Amino acid sequence: MSFENLGPLPPDPMLGLIQRVAADPREGKIDLGVGVYQDANGRTPVYDSVQQAESRLCQTQSTKAYLGAGGNADYVEQLASHALGGHLGLQGLQTIGGTGALRLAAELLGRSQPERRIWIGLPTWTNHEPLLRAAGLQIIPRDLDDPAHGGLRHEALLDALREAPEGDAFLIQASGHNPTGVDPDPALWHAFADVAVARRLVPLVDLAYQGLGTGWREDVEPIAPLLERVPRLLIAYSCDKNFGLYRERVGALFYRGANAGETARVRDHLLAIARVSYSMPSDHGAAIVRTILADPNLRSGWRAELAAARDRVASVRATLAAHGRVGAVDFAALAAGRGLFARLPLAAPAIQRLHAEHAVYLAPGGRMNLAGLNANNLERFLAALEAAQRRSAA
Repeated sequence: MSFENLGPLPPDPMLGLIQRVAADPREGKIDLGVGVYQDANGRTPVYDSVQQAESRLCQTQSTKAYLGAGGNADYVEQLASHALGGHLGLQGLQTIGGTGALRLAAELLGRSQPERRIWIGLPTWTNHEPLLRAAGLQIIPRDLDDPAHGGLRHEALLDALREAPEGDAFLIQASGHNPTGVDPDPALWHAFADVAVARRLVPLVDLAYQGLGTGWREDVEPIAPLLERVPRLLIAYSCDKNFGLYRERVGALFYRGANAGETARVRDHLLAIARVSYSMPSDHGAAIVRTILADPNLRSGWRAELAAARDRVASVRATLAAHGRVGAVDFAALAAGRGLFARLPLAAPAIQRLHAEHAVYLAPGGRMNLAGLNANNLERFLAALEAAQRRSAA
């Protein structure tokens, strides 16, 4: 056996961007690509609450023994209670980040129904389609792009789902849409629940940014119609962003079947998939989250830190929205969004000029992480944006 039959693969756009930013020696480079929170000094900090929880764990944790394929059960219970309000019938297991939760969910969907179809709205997170396809799912995309208004036509996905065959799945982001920052309005969430019940569809909710959009409770309230009414449901949850635990890879998959017996079978299959995929998740990050959520003082401190991060990003969004138009970019459209991300209507040559000539890095498609801007680099970013568009049009 050899590896001679392995052909070359196209580079991952986001991993490649991370490498280019790291290799760029220029002073003052602006990284608006990778989706991590940065404070006003351009740092991705460790929260004080996290450091306190880690210190406590170092002093009190008595073993590093395995926890099993389902991970830290106390962490899952605390997260379900505080993040999702302990909705009746939901169960969960710990995963390796939100991406791990999505992959487990995709594998489950494929295992439960051969050639399972899953509907997704585009644009979406760059890893959604490759991840779902790798699990053997048949992707049915719907173009939701609305460049004229800087948003998404979520009703186009809803219209498609009204004709979807029974048993199909659909992927939807809960809040802080990646890459646009534009979420469905409350009426649409109720309509998604209606069609899921009527067509017996399985929603797969990607909940990656709770607390970084409008508020901790506010960011989960839109999916309440799904939580309350849809019999079969999957929620991929990430603690990487709202706890600042990116490299710890802390996630969970919450699930519900149509009845108790089905829910139990779902759990058995998820544990079996996890066992052959990575055996069991690492405990450290989950233990940090569990420690914070279980302690009222730590939880209060963390919520304050999360609110400060959210307010800073919202302030950047408001500042840009008030700035008006720079070339083809009308920043006023940003006022309708929330969370870390916005998407600039830039052609590839302008994005490349920003990289090459100004050390300003956007993700492919013009997605920008608003947290990468601060008082020290905002004016330089705006000047670079104007220059790159002007030279690309020349």
